[in-house]
Amino acid sequence: MEAVFKSDRGKIRKLNEDAGGIFRNHYAVLAVVADGMGGHRAGDVASEMTVKLVEKKWQELNNELRAGAAEDWLRQTVEEVNAELYQYAERNPECTGMGTTLVAAICTHDFISIAHIGDSRGYLIDQSRVIQMTEDDSFVNALVQSGEISKEDAEQHPKKNLLLKALGTKGKADPSIKTIIPEHGTLLLLCSDGLSNKVSEDEIAAAAAQKLPLDEMAESLIRLANHHGGEDNITLAAVKVLLPDEGGEAL
Repeated sequence: MEAVFKSDRGKIRKLNEDAGGIFRNHYAVLAVVADGMGGHRAGDVASEMTVKLVEKKWQELNNELRAGAAEDWLRQTVEEVNAELYQYAERNPECTGMGTTLVAAICTHDFISIAHIGDSRGYLIDQSRVIQMTEDDSFVNALVQSGEISKEDAEQHPKKNLLLKALGTKGKADPSIKTIIPEHGTLLLLCSDGLSNKVSEDEIAAAAAQKLPLDEMAESLIRLANHHGGEDNITLAAVKVLLPDEGGEAL
């Protein structure tokens, strides 16, 4: 199973408030992307804390997870991280109001389970098709879902970046979680909105169709986001599933 993580400050921002990584154990890959909320204090603290906490809980796992258990683990982990972020901000006034998005996926040869909160996204790329696997927890997407505005209108809406859900809030985080069955060559792409706001699904499909090594494909997407303006931090984690019985390599 191939996997890569890349993050770029972009062309405008002085600070990279994104975080993430690829974390392996003997049977699975965990991919994570977190985007510290712009306009909030200590967004970089929130995203970095989130990734470190998720990684720690992942490394503490001693047993192999099946699909249902993987969803349970993701849900419990997100809720625990949300509580820890909120409590940290309560103890540290300089971090009051900090928050972060999160998209995380447990990837095995048998299943991929994705947890999501905020407007970082997960895409599935299969046979040159790009399928958005997550729905933005945003004010604008709620308007799109209710039919009040079109997707085209949403791209230019003045409240495009207003989130309805994020980590670091009081109470339950209530992440969205789904599981899919991968095929040989299935490519999962997790990214912050610094990529999804600047690179279209057609451009993602075109980059995947070039059959470049995963590292080079990731670099090409970041270059494209910067070429289109690079106003935000740009972060992605990509995992390609190679099934052992079809010539794929082990984890």
